[in-house]
Amino acid sequence: MKTKKIGFIGGGNMASSLISGLVASGHPARQIWVADIDTEKLQALADKSGINISHSNEQLVEVSDVLVLAVKPQALRAVALNIASLLQRKQPLVVSIAAGITQKSLARWLGDGVAVVRCMPNTPALVLTGATALHGNAHVTGEQRDLAENIMRAVGLALWVEQESDLDAVTAISGSGPAYFFLLMEVMEKSALDLGLDQQIARLLVQQTALGAAKIALESSESPEQLRNRVTSPGGTTQRAIETFLEGGFYNLVAKALYAARERSIEMSKELEQN
Repeated sequence: MKTKKIGFIGGGNMASSLISGLVASGHPARQIWVADIDTEKLQALADKSGINISHSNEQLVEVSDVLVLAVKPQALRAVALNIASLLQRKQPLVVSIAAGITQKSLARWLGDGVAVVRCMPNTPALVLTGATALHGNAHVTGEQRDLAENIMRAVGLALWVEQESDLDAVTAISGSGPAYFFLLMEVMEKSALDLGLDQQIARLLVQQTALGAAKIALESSESPEQLRNRVTSPGGTTQRAIETFLEGGFYNLVAKALYAARERSIEMSKELEQN
């Protein structure tokens, strides 16, 4: 892994986090390249991490064993078509973190025979606690699977899914998931203010409670239901709150929201495929 040259097309927040994670995990900065149309962003990345910068996507392809496509989905078609002939000759592993861009679209733009791993990371990757699902096409070798997984593990958890279509469900669960927790935290904080707590106290209590609950869940072998029952004393305050949630249709509402997010993910992929 440390001998592989990794090139990033696009130097935005996710690429920057991946680069930081790779360097922190021991991947040599001299083995990492990044290209972006924003020259100031490029220089800032170089100054921060000591990586190589390029003003040419073609040059990046020439030097890379692994090419990470980290541009906005709407811009990916033009980028892919521009480098397609070089990719056909060089045959690096291509890792795409562009949301909604299917392997079918990438094959159409890049040409047949290119090894492509499509990834669905989420925003906690920005603080190196992300959750990423990966799916590789039929051209990806075992070694290349390991490469892609190691890159994404630099910013958190990395898991493979069996079917590319599973990435739509992943989008609904973990891709959009942080916003669901932020919404619950937002409502809890506002309710805490209504109950008379100071805003700073309310926010810190909600944040630390969310962190603590996640840490317990991560470190426990028990299911969320078992953990919930463990902290719900019969006839107590927690039971009253949980009953209120359930009476309001909490289970069905969450399920409905997740199905809606998955359907929108499918719709967006179809819209982008028309480009």
